[in-house]
Amino acid sequence: MKIRYLIAGLALATLAVLCLPAGFSDALHHAVASGPAPAAMAMGVMTGSFRGIALGRADAGDANKILAELKATFEQFKAAHEEELKGIKKNFADVITTEKVAKINSDISDLTKALDAVNVAIAAAKIGAGGGNGLDPAKAEHKAAFEKFFRKGADAGLRDLEVKAKLTTQSDPDGGYLVPEETSATIDRVLGTLSVMRQLATVMPVGTSTYKKLVNMGGAGAGWVGEEQPRPETGTPTLRELVFNVMELYANPATTQTMLDDGIIDIAAWLADEVQIAFAEQEGAAFISGNGVMRPRGLLTYDTVANASYAWGKLGYIASGAAAGFATPSASVSPADAFIDLYYALKAGYRGNASWLMADAVMGSVRKFKNAEGSYIWAPPSDSASVATILGKPVYNDDNMPALGADAFPIAFGDFKRGYLIPDRQGVRILRDPFTNKPYVHFYTTKRVGGGVANFEAIKLMKIATS
Repeated sequence: MKIRYLIAGLALATLAVLCLPAGFSDALHHAVASGPAPAAMAMGVMTGSFRGIALGRADAGDANKILAELKATFEQFKAAHEEELKGIKKNFADVITTEKVAKINSDISDLTKALDAVNVAIAAAKIGAGGGNGLDPAKAEHKAAFEKFFRKGADAGLRDLEVKAKLTTQSDPDGGYLVPEETSATIDRVLGTLSVMRQLATVMPVGTSTYKKLVNMGGAGAGWVGEEQPRPETGTPTLRELVFNVMELYANPATTQTMLDDGIIDIAAWLADEVQIAFAEQEGAAFISGNGVMRPRGLLTYDTVANASYAWGKLGYIASGAAAGFATPSASVSPADAFIDLYYALKAGYRGNASWLMADAVMGSVRKFKNAEGSYIWAPPSDSASVATILGKPVYNDDNMPALGADAFPIAFGDFKRGYLIPDRQGVRILRDPFTNKPYVHFYTTKRVGGGVANFEAIKLMKIATS
C-alpha cells in the first residue's frame, strides 16, 4: 500500500484554496492542474488529489475515508506485529516481517497526519465565514481605510481611525498600523489550527507587555471547635507570583503591486496564509524549547525532578526504564508500564482533561506497546473529528518534541490548559515597505506573544533513563 501524498502539501494547498473566493479558487485549481506552480513545487505537491480527495474540496466525507483506511491499516499492523513477536519468541527474526511491520507503522503515521491535515483544512474553511457584515461603523471605516493603505500605501487618517475603532488608546503608537480586528482574529484562528500547543494550552489575550498570575500554594489553616470554644487564628495561604513577558514575533511577506491592485484578492486571507506558517513554526519551537530570552519559555526548559521528589517550580518525571529507549519486553516487564506510571503520576484532578504530547517518530515506537492484558495502548481515532489515544487519552504529535535518546524528555502528559499559559498581546501590526526590494512590496508583520508553565503540578514528563 502506498501513501501517495505529502502532508504539508495537503494541508497548505487545501487551506490556500479554501480561503480564497470561489472564482479565484477555481482559477487557481486550473492553474495547478495545468502546470507546477513554484509554491506547489516547493511543497512537493505532485498531484491535485489523494485517493480521490480533491485538495481544494476537503470535507468531513474525506476525513471519514481516511479514518476508515487508518483503522483497516491498524488491524493489518496488529496482525503483522503479532507475527513478528512470535518469530522473536522463537529466536527467529524474520527480516521481511520486521520490514513489513515498519512499513505499515509508517503508513499509519502518514494516515494520521493526513486525517489531521484534512481536519485543519475544514476548520480553516470556517474562518472567513463571518465576512465584514455586522461591524460597527467605526470598525468598518477603519477596515476600509486599512485596505486602501494595504493596497496603495495611502494612510490618511489611519492612526485616528485606530483609536476611533477602539483598536488602541494611543493616537501615535510606535511601529506600523494595526490590522483590522477581523484580520487579526483570522490570523489568530489559523494559528490555533496549526500550532499544537496553542490547541492544548490556555491562550490569554493581554493588553500589556507583562502578564502576572498569582498561584495559591495552600497553607490556609482550619480546625474543629465547640460551640463556646475560642477560635484561634489559623494559618494564611501562601501565594506565589508568576510573571509572563510577551516577545515580538515577526514575518515579512512580500507581493507585487500588481497583485495588490487586483481587487479579487482577499487581503485578510492572503495575509493570514503568508504569515501563519512562519508564526506557527517559530511559536511551536519556542513553546517547547524556547529559553525565555526574547521568546517564550518552553515546556522542556524548566528544571525537572523525579516525580517521587516533586517540588513546585520543577516538572516531575517518570523514567522510561531503559538508558536509551524503553524497557525490553519480558514475562514481568512491559515498555507500556512507564506510560501507566506516568498516567498515574498526574493527580486525578488533572487527568480528566489530560493528553499526551510527543513527536511522530516516538509515537511510531509507542504504537507497538501492549498492556498486561495484551491490548495495544495506542488506539486509532474513534471518529473522523477525533485524534488517536494512548490509554484512552488523546495523543498529539508535535515534532518540536525531542527524539528518543539518553536523558531526553520526549513525552509529556498533562492538562495543558491548566499547565501552560500563552499570553497573547492583542493586535497584529503591519509596516508597509515598497522601497527595500523593488518591485515587491513587503509587509513587516508583527505580533507579541509569550509562554510558560503556569501550573507545575498539571504536567508530567517521561525521561529516557533507567531511573
